[in-house]
Formats: sequence, C-alpha cells, structure tokens
Amino acid sequence: MEISRSSTPEAPPQDLWSSILDSVSSSRSIPSKQILLLGQPSSGKSTIASALLQKPVADEQKDDQRIDFALGYDFADVRDEADEDTLARLSVYTVPSSASSYTGLVPHFLPPRTTILSTLAIIVLDWTRPWTFVEELETWLTWIETWAKEDGSRELEITREESRERLQSHLQHYTEPSVEPLPAANSTLSSTLLPLGQGSFTHNSSGIPIIVACTKADLIDEGNDMVAGASGMGGMVKGKGGEWEERTDGVMQVLRTICLKYGAALFYTTPLPANLQILRQYALHLLFMPPAPSPVMASSTEVQAPTRNLFPFVQKPNTLDRDRIVVPAGWDSWGKIAVLRDGFDAKIWGEAWEHDLDPDDASGEAGAKKAYANLVPDQGSKPPALPPFNNPTPEQAFLAKNYDENAKKSDRDPRGAFRNPQDYAGASAGIVGPLGSSSFNLPNVERAMSEMETGASAPTSLGVPGGRLGARPTSTLNRPAGLSALGTTTSPTSLAGARSPASPGGPGASSSPGAGGQTQHEVLQNFFQSLLSTKDRTAAANRTAPSRPNGTSNGTEEGS
Repeated sequence: MEISRSSTPEAPPQDLWSSILDSVSSSRSIPSKQILLLGQPSSGKSTIASALLQKPVADEQKDDQRIDFALGYDFADVRDEADEDTLARLSVYTVPSSASSYTGLVPHFLPPRTTILSTLAIIVLDWTRPWTFVEELETWLTWIETWAKEDGSRELEITREESRERLQSHLQHYTEPSVEPLPAANSTLSSTLLPLGQGSFTHNSSGIPIIVACTKADLIDEGNDMVAGASGMGGMVKGKGGEWEERTDGVMQVLRTICLKYGAALFYTTPLPANLQILRQYALHLLFMPPAPSPVMASSTEVQAPTRNLFPFVQKPNTLDRDRIVVPAGWDSWGKIAVLRDGFDAKIWGEAWEHDLDPDDASGEAGAKKAYANLVPDQGSKPPALPPFNNPTPEQAFLAKNYDENAKKSDRDPRGAFRNPQDYAGASAGIVGPLGSSSFNLPNVERAMSEMETGASAPTSLGVPGGRLGARPTSTLNRPAGLSALGTTTSPTSLAGARSPASPGGPGASSSPGAGGQTQHEVLQNFFQSLLSTKDRTAAANRTAPSRPNGTSNGTEEGS
C-alpha cells in the first residue's frame, strides 16, 4: 500500500532568519537579577550598593548631604569563580525614602509579574538611629507585600506561589556549613524533612528573599562618654556596662524575631570591605536560589535534594560579635533567640507585631512599636517647638483703646504742639503751624508792618500837600485788609486794635501781653490774611475808583 504524499512542498516560514536569530539569542541570553535596596536617607545604601556591584564608592556618595535620585540604578555583570563566564546581569535599584512619591516608581521598572523570581530585597537600617528600627521594618515589609500583590491577576498568583514554595524549600533544607564540605556527587538527601518551627515564615506570602542589613555597626561600641544625638546608640546608654549590653542584645532579639516571621536574614555591616563581601556572597546565594524540588512518588521520608546553588554560602552564623552579626535565613528559631538573653519572650513580641499590622485591632493591647519604644527611647533631634499663636487685637479695638487713653490726658494729645498754651482753657487761636511757644517772637514781621504803615501815612514836613514829593500815593483801597481798617495809624501796637473778622476770638476773648488785647499770634494771623486778600481788594478798587485829571486819588498827590 503506497502512502500518498502531498505534491506541493511545505512553504518555508516568511521570517526564517528572524526566528533563527531569536532562538539563538534566547539560548545564549544572560539572565537578569535584581536587588531592591530600601532605606531612609543617609542610612548607608550607597556603600552597600557599591559593595554589591564591586565598584568603588564615588566621592559625591561619601557626603551624607548628597541628593539622592528618585530611583537610583546601577548594574554589573556577575561572573563565575574563574572569572571566565558571565552568569547574570545584576541590577541594583535604590529607593531613597519610604515616601509614596518614591516607592510608586518601583512597579514601573520592576513589575512583579516578571521579576519576583529574580528579585532580592535588602532593607537598610541605621545603627545611629536604633529607635527607628521597628517602625522602618514595618513600613518596608508592608510595602513589599503590597508591591508583590500588584493587581492580583491569576498569572501573578501562580508566580507568587512558585516563589513562596522555593523560599520555603530553601528554609527547610538549610544546613549549617561544616568544616568538611559534602561531596558534590551526593544528589539526594536521606533525611527527614521537618516542618518549619514556631513563628517561622508566617508572613511574606510572595516568598521574596529579604535581607535586613543594619549598617554602621562599628559605632555600637562607641557608647562611652556620649551625649544624646551623638553617634552609635545615640546616647541611649552611657558606658559599656550591663545595661548597655542588655539593650543591644534586646534590639537584636527583636530584629531576629521579626526576620524569622518573614523568612529573612539579618546582617550587621561595617564599612570594612571584608564585612561587606560576606553580605554580597549571601545576596548572590539567595538570588541564585534553586527552585523547589518536584514531588516524587517515593516514601514520605525520602525527599529530593534541591539543585546545587551556583554561589554556596559557607559563612557560619554569628550572634556574638556585634559588628559582624550573621543570621542566615533558615537557621534561627525561637529557642536560639531566647538563649541570647534571659527574659525575652519571642511569642509575645510576635503577637505584638501582629497587633501593629492589623488596622482593625480593637483589643487595646500594646503593639511592637510601643514596646520597642520602652526598650529604646527616642533620642533623635526634635525640631524646635513652634512659638505660641499670636492672636492680634483687631485694628479698630486697638485704635479705640488708645484713643480713650489719650483723650483722658491732654498732654498726650499730639495736636497740642500746634496750639497756644494759653488757649487750652478756651477756644483755639486757629493759627496754622507750631506757634504755641511762649518765647515766640516776631520782630521782623512787626518791623515790616511798621514800615508799611509809615509809608501809608507819609509825613508832610516837606511842604508838599498830601505827602512828600515824588512819593507813590498809598490808598486805603490798596492796603491789605487788616491794615485798611486801621486808617493811617503808624504805630504797630495800634494795629492790634483792629481784629480781622476771620479771627476765632473776639475782643477780649483771650489775654495778650500786647496792646489792644491781641497776641502776637493774632497779629501774625491778620498779617497773612491781609496778604491773601490784597490781590482781590486791589482788583475791586481799580474797577470802582475813577481816574482824576491830576492823577490824584482820595486827595493824595501822585508823584510825577
């Protein structure tokens, strides 16, 4: 029987070269690993980032006052021990603050759906501010949970479950490094796989590897002769006595209890390169964590060993040296935490942590933050208190109050400087200007008025009728108003006998040292009023007075 074959050959793919290049590129592509560096400003993040990437710290990064980017980024290639092959591209994202304006940028560059399985989170705490440890841990751990959940899609839930199973397998298969390494040929682990202990891995539902790095641990022992706000413990204790050790051990026990709940590791770091190198080795160890072994149809006591890690971590746990604490994930337990210092109950602290995380908790029990504040009082510098609020008096009330006070005291009245001191008991003189001084004298004014009056009534001693020869006739109509009422009086004192109608006081209204009952102020007033009305009176006289043939007016000869 012959097998029928198609007579037409199968058409080749339209984009043959692109498909070949894509297959080759995917087979030779370098995997990408990400580290999310979380911490408050000036907590030592730049030093850790430089150590993870094995790059020197830039000079501008050594300054505590430098300005952070909204989201810092740097990368480096991770090579094998022989420095021959590139194993991965390591990217470090630095979040400078827990403010939402900074953390909101992370999902745009690290979408959880595609990066959860290749991301490690490092929370940086600063030993110069130990009173902020619990609060910052709660802030960052809550944010990690929120970031990992994203939109809650089905695809993301599958990825999160895979990540959690991988981290749980890593915690269960953790073994403390020994002096003699296990042979590499041993691919199975013939031991009973025990469940996780109490308080271990109860949170971190996304299974993201987490490291809590407490920086500047070399300043812990600089507690002697310190004042509040200085380096180290910030003046929490003085000296290196039992109280100092008890409090630092208590801080470590609290941190280990919280890390145990999230399956996280705890490290104390210093600027020493050897200390930071241990942190880098463990970070690569978690980033290259093998996936969880697949279930096998074997005995329940037989489990498959996980795949060998490309970066094994051989550093032993250390809980005694305060400047290089190393607590790997999977090693710690409540029992080991209690051994460090008697009187510490990890269960109570775990429950207090739950109270802080539950916003609907109405039990009224103290949370972990309140209990930690009793252990480590806040010694940070407080901003200066605001001055008391100044409630100003309404403008009208202020003016009315001062007006009433000034009205009761005549010497407080600023208008008194413009009045005659003798007029306080009676009416005002009505003059303009500060002429109230008792020593005020007007000799020049009196002399000018005397000369004017003398010129008005010229002597007849020259034998010329009506005045001296060549003298300019002076008419009463051309005189100032104050002088025309005086006739031909030549004495300046007789001028005081006539008072202008505009004078505020009548005859005898006020006493005066001058003749005729007029003061110098009134004389001056009449003088200025006469000057002001001279122009008007002169114009009126020119309109009403007829011209004489002989050039005389009112019996006065005009000089030729």
